[in-house]
Amino acid sequence: MHEMSIAEGIRGVIENAAKANSFSRVTTLRLEIGRFAGVEKHALEFAFDVVMRGSPAEGAELQIIDIPGKALCYDCAETVEIEHRLDPCPNCGGGKLLAQGGEEMRIKDMEVL
Repeated sequence: MHEMSIAEGIRGVIENAAKANSFSRVTTLRLEIGRFAGVEKHALEFAFDVVMRGSPAEGAELQIIDIPGKALCYDCAETVEIEHRLDPCPNCGGGKLLAQGGEEMRIKDMEVL
């Protein structure tokens, strides 16, 4: 379950930010996760709660913002939103697609005290 190591990385970012910006508590953390990032959201929510114990983010609300998968269709030259990597183009039905988004994962922002 790599979601545990993701949560540990988030904890490190939070602890470094707390030291650099002199805050003691995170109340809300918003995390953007792309559809193709390979992250199981329920597992990450569980890992977040466990890993944040004893940190400035203990008890913080985790809000996950879904980023859609996007691809460039070589058949119609349009950038389209797709559900799965191997989906055909929703505009023309073409199968020559190159992923252009949906793999990202980043902390969007935090509400702190």
